[in-house]
Amino acid sequence: MKLKTRLAVAVCKASGAMLRRLGRGGTNLPGKLALKIDKNILGELSRGVKVTVVTGTNGKTTTSRMIEQAFADAGLKYFSNKSGANLLTGIIAVFAQHCTLSGKCPYTHALIECDEAAFRKTSEFLPVECLVVNNIFRDQLDRYGEITHTLNAIREGITHVPDATLCLNADCSLTASLAEKVPNKVLWFGVNVPIYENAAHELSDAPYCIHCKTEYQYDYITYGHLGGFRCPKCGYHRHEPDVAVTKILAAGADSSDIELSICGRMHEVHVNLPGGYNIYNAAAAAAVSHVVGINEETAVSALGQFECGFGRAEQFTLGKAQARMMLVKNPAGFNQVINLIAHDKGTCKLAFLLNDRFADGTDISWIWDVDFETLAEQEARFTRILVSGVRADDMALRLKYAGFTTDRIEVIREYDALLEQVGTDETPAFLMPTYTAMFDLRGEIAKHTDVKAFYE
Repeated sequence: MKLKTRLAVAVCKASGAMLRRLGRGGTNLPGKLALKIDKNILGELSRGVKVTVVTGTNGKTTTSRMIEQAFADAGLKYFSNKSGANLLTGIIAVFAQHCTLSGKCPYTHALIECDEAAFRKTSEFLPVECLVVNNIFRDQLDRYGEITHTLNAIREGITHVPDATLCLNADCSLTASLAEKVPNKVLWFGVNVPIYENAAHELSDAPYCIHCKTEYQYDYITYGHLGGFRCPKCGYHRHEPDVAVTKILAAGADSSDIELSICGRMHEVHVNLPGGYNIYNAAAAAAVSHVVGINEETAVSALGQFECGFGRAEQFTLGKAQARMMLVKNPAGFNQVINLIAHDKGTCKLAFLLNDRFADGTDISWIWDVDFETLAEQEARFTRILVSGVRADDMALRLKYAGFTTDRIEVIREYDALLEQVGTDETPAFLMPTYTAMFDLRGEIAKHTDVKAFYE
């Protein structure tokens, strides 16, 4: 190993340890320091490691946790970037953390969640065995630009990993197009049936054929632009998935039960999180397990046992109430949380936390494409409607125009006061923060309850 690589590893490890001691996780800064010393450090540290990468707009963290449970249950010697630091520098930091000072990695497998825009660069260095693309939705227009920019970034990244098996969402017309004109093997996953009886109203991010611009026709829609799409003009259509959800047996507030076909073999599967988007995540995780060589029984069992990632349907006891935190960051993801709440018949409190920092996306106009009207129609179910975050007033205005009674919308700017109000009685609560609001809120929750740090 080159001297500069060893030096970069030492600096990365030392700075990461110092930051973790300060309670900051030590994710991106150590990687930045290492990259300044050795620009090829990721390629050196990942040499000989079988790498699984999970990317796409929504579901990366949860899918990764599902896959991680399967890796652990199968006895693979692996590590992952559980902290969610999914840019190039964060991925460098996690590799350095799991290598020796000489730069040798003692693990056979790595499970890496990768930001969809960052995959273009990280793919130049990683020996990817399996690549998952969950979906492509509109997200953070100020950072990603139009949806085609995200698609093209992933497409370019795939050209760097011709030997990787691609696990692609057959129901996403954008994601499915990534299989065209590439030498990679492809394993398709998808959902063969509608998920919801009545879904939130959504604007499609991909209503027109990616090839000829004709409006798609759908045999069914699961959510957003996902489902049984076909172009009536050029014939572009959904692939029949190799890993397919064939039936929704039960969809509750805490979990789902499904029938899942894995390459023709049927399994009844318990998914240890609620929501239609997690049904897709489960199918993606099962596809990865098949590619990596994990037996199906182990893969299926893992879906019922994994721990959710931080902020992804995490549950906390706050005062007298049970609260579930649901990260929201774009219209498609927020509408899925709304679907979950709308199909839960009990009373509850709602707390919306909207920030506009860089990691959230500074353009918050996307909240006007979220179907808050569906919740407003059920307003009588909600005992408290709380709003917080840097852009709390904007969120309150959006709820007003959605149809919520204005004098019921409570703006509470301090998180400690918000949590106090959530815990005043036993009515359960849904906390819906954007990305940086989630970190701030978890920090406040950690002062009162025993929660793991985000990087654990």
